[in-house]
Amino acid sequence: MFPVNVPNVLTVLRILLVPVLVVALLDETPNGDLLAAIVFAIASLTDAVDGYLARSRKWVTNFGKLMDPVADKLLVIGALVALVSLDRLPAWVAMVIIAREFAVTALRMSATAQGVVVPANTFGKAKTVLQVAMVFALIVVGESPAWLDALVYVTVAVTVASGVDYAFGIRRQVNRARLARRVEPGA
Repeated sequence: MFPVNVPNVLTVLRILLVPVLVVALLDETPNGDLLAAIVFAIASLTDAVDGYLARSRKWVTNFGKLMDPVADKLLVIGALVALVSLDRLPAWVAMVIIAREFAVTALRMSATAQGVVVPANTFGKAKTVLQVAMVFALIVVGESPAWLDALVYVTVAVTVASGVDYAFGIRRQVNRARLARRVEPGA
């Protein structure tokens, strides 16, 4: 069981909304796209709200630290895979985004194992906002006007650039931590 507080409940809710989103997108029911857009918007909003509440009310838990990013990735990956299957998004775009998410997660886990915690930075948050905007637009618009194509390419570029930024940032932080351990008094 997890510690019950509002941020953790919102994280679990976001995870539970992923299959609802995918079914709404892939099931050929009337207003499926509208339902999917509403579910995606609500799920995305819970991400902002749970993070704000956890930090401002000091409700941060180990469960939240672990599961919040997992919930975010499940939501985006579920939506991307469904959009690829609907031919609304090229598969290569989804693969680049998904590969970046797994790579950064692996790097963060490796850094954590070495005692370095890597919080989200402004670049990573901009990436998230662009990904949410792109997915939402692909759900709502359906077709691919030029502005939506541009949004997709900008999102991919920022996603890749933020991944590179995280990789170098994590490397710098891990190296600093190693150096600090070597020069600690009494070490």
